[in-house]
Amino acid sequence: MWEYTDKVMDHFLNPRNAGEMENPSAMGEVGSLACGDALRLFLKIDDNGVIQDAKFQTFGCASAIASSSVLTELLKGKTVAEAEKLTNKDIAAHLGGLPKEKMHCSVMGEEALAAALKNWRGEAAPAPAAEGRLVCKCFGVTEETIRRAIRENDLKTVEDITNFTKAGGGCGECAPELEEILADERARMASAAPGGKRMTNIQRVMLVTKVIDEEIRPALKKDGGDIELVDIEGTKVVVSLRGACVGCPSSQLTLKGLVEKRLQEAVDPDIRIEEVRP
Repeated sequence: MWEYTDKVMDHFLNPRNAGEMENPSAMGEVGSLACGDALRLFLKIDDNGVIQDAKFQTFGCASAIASSSVLTELLKGKTVAEAEKLTNKDIAAHLGGLPKEKMHCSVMGEEALAAALKNWRGEAAPAPAAEGRLVCKCFGVTEETIRRAIRENDLKTVEDITNFTKAGGGCGECAPELEEILADERARMASAAPGGKRMTNIQRVMLVTKVIDEEIRPALKKDGGDIELVDIEGTKVVVSLRGACVGCPSSQLTLKGLVEKRLQEAVDPDIRIEEVRP
């Protein structure tokens, strides 16, 4: 049996804010019943961008229920900007910790929050495999989800990856690929770390181009947009939006929240995006 903290048991046995919300300002849904865990998060956000209420519906274990419950408590009264900074580590910390094998439940809470805030902004919900190539078919986990978990939680083993994402927890066929992704992502993290060996300009150009072509451009094209890489000067990346992205009211959010953030995560934390008009 798992060893749960008193806070986990309290939120499991006495969940806060459980149930459906009428006329929510935003709703985010992650997971699937086929994979064993699912979470639907409802938010009520006022005109000043303050979260007035939060409720959830979940299907899962004690950790999933407790993580969802404490997340709603953490969100109430926060601004959207403050909510965006919440991570799965915050959820686990407010529960006094989770068994390592159950950390994926806190990750599900972070992902549901991100989906709800996208919904509030009017951004299209991602398709089931929109975040990159599917790696773990048993639990529907994509490569980008795995890489993000490695970066954000400093994961060091394939077992860690399974604990945080469930990838590899089924048939195990994807284990060799998880090893490759882990080694590659750890190498990227080392090159970007203070005191680590910095990548050359050529390496940076190649990696920026790869991320834009393989991750960012396909995501934008799903909604009729596109992006062109214009120039790279050190950590300054100059781009031009195309298609439906041109003149879109959310174009600056796209540049900062998607393009710049992803390049900072995958390439160099010092990268800054500049836009030139077509």
